[in-house]
Amino acid sequence: MPKMKSVKGAVKRFKVKKSGKIKRGTAFRSHILTKQDAKTRRRQHQPKYVHQADAANVKDMIC
Repeated sequence: MPKMKSVKGAVKRFKVKKSGKIKRGTAFRSHILTKQDAKTRRRQHQPKYVHQADAANVKDMIC
């Protein structure tokens, strides 16, 4: 049997933390941030994690 290959796009986008949670990026962070209010921009600094329902699929893609 050949080895299972990981999805390289997923490897670049997600990281598994020590707790087992999968960290992800935040949407709407790239440009034209002046239209967003300060509260939205501030909340985008917080770490975001993949929802528990999607975590198994992401782990399959990464490993």
